Amino acid sequence: MIGVTGTKQSKRSKIFWRKEFQGWLLTSPYMLFTLIFFLIPLVYSVYLVFQHWNLISPTPTFVGLANFQEALTSPRVWQACLVSYKFMVLFVPLVMAASIGLALIVHHLPKLKALFVIGFFLPYLASGVVSSLVVRGILAYNSPFNTFLRSVFGTSPDWLGNGNLALLIIVMMVVWKFAGYYALIFLSGLQGIISEVYEAASLDGANAWTTFWRITLPMLYPAFYTVLILAVGISFALFTEPFMLTKGGPEMATQTWQLEIYFQAFEQFRSGYGATVALINAVVTLITILIIRRLVEAWGRRNGW
Repeated sequence: MIGVTGTKQSKRSKIFWRKEFQGWLLTSPYMLFTLIFFLIPLVYSVYLVFQHWNLISPTPTFVGLANFQEALTSPRVWQACLVSYKFMVLFVPLVMAASIGLALIVHHLPKLKALFVIGFFLPYLASGVVSSLVVRGILAYNSPFNTFLRSVFGTSPDWLGNGNLALLIIVMMVVWKFAGYYALIFLSGLQGIISEVYEAASLDGANAWTTFWRITLPMLYPAFYTVLILAVGISFALFTEPFMLTKGGPEMATQTWQLEIYFQAFEQFRSGYGATVALINAVVTLITILIIRRLVEAWGRRNGW
């Protein structure tokens, strides 16, 4: 009897380890990708922040905390920080409102929901480079759009030559790109709200506005939390659109963190200093997300989450 029990346990152990091996085998491509393209560069970048290296000389030169001292007193770094917060203040509310609005529209459609979901999601799949080139062509001085404005109003704005307009255009482009993606997250949250809640609110005389603020939005807390954190993260990782449209101009009005990192590391060949700016960007992003996370969690607790 003991032998039979031991044999069963041995078989269970073999099955367990076989499943473990299969699991590790299936996840190994992603883990290998993460190791090569994320973890190793991350460790190496931490090493570079204490070095001066121009990407050409065979060995870096140790400079201690000199890169941090320069970065923390650099007007360019502070401007990049300011631009990122400006972008966040504009982008986050707009993309949240747009994505919730799209989700509500699709949720209340009687049919063809899947078609509209795919249509709203397509901008997220579009290349940022291609989208930027299209927008740049539309806003060019001799484009049909600006020619029409001059023929009707006698003038056309310098869309990308004005700092405030350029930043607003980039914000609207990124909102257009991510609103459909975030709407899918909100749509899944809306589908999880049971209809009896709305029926009870209707019987109590609640109108559509009250229902949205008192029922729909609080019950969308998990989706709201997720989208908000993702949107804040995007605000500090913006590169393609400002790089293609303005190169950080005019007068650094659209110079984001990522553009400053690229400029220092690959145009000025100061890889150690660029890594330092990237590390400061990561710390600022983390602190910002933690603060916003605490605020959102406090709101969630007040609504029973």
